[in-house]
Amino acid sequence: MVPWREAQDSPSLASLVIERVYGHVAAQVMTVMVLWIALASVFSVLLGYSRVPYAAALDGNFFRVFARVHPTKRIPHVSLLVLGALALLLSVSLDLETTITGILALRLLVQFVGQAVGVMLLRKRRQAEQLPFKMWLFPLPAVLTIVGWSWLFWQTGAARKWGLLEIGLGVLAFLIRARMMRQWPFQDSRPQAAVVTG
Repeated sequence: MVPWREAQDSPSLASLVIERVYGHVAAQVMTVMVLWIALASVFSVLLGYSRVPYAAALDGNFFRVFARVHPTKRIPHVSLLVLGALALLLSVSLDLETTITGILALRLLVQFVGQAVGVMLLRKRRQAEQLPFKMWLFPLPAVLTIVGWSWLFWQTGAARKWGLLEIGLGVLAFLIRARMMRQWPFQDSRPQAAVVTG
């Protein structure tokens, strides 16, 4: 429907194709539908992701303020507002391509590489018989996964610094909280003196 050179420069390929087939009015309707779906997607993702810091705070693994629930709406409003503010800040300070590539870089390291490393650590700490799953040819699939996703992370180019910055901020938040709670790596490792009563 559209030559590839024209398609690669089109800001909305779906609208361009619809315009060629059904006309300008149909293309405008398609553009509105694409924008509406994008807005709904962002809305649902924001509502969903706001539950992650909330659940972590409830479990005692994140800052307690994120466990607050709105008194009448019964939603984790602090988590929702903080994530919304961060999303707004990033969307107005960075261009869309850098933002998307930075998010991709972050997810590649944390979700995909991190999960593969986690599976290997879990297998090392527990015997294979104790686990409810098996991995054929272990550890080859996990190692190939780490190599593949790491290569893709490197291909994100200059935007990978934003992914690394987000991970660094996450590590900093973890360390601040661990220090406040006197948890690893700040826990007191000295042996406790035995208390003798009698």
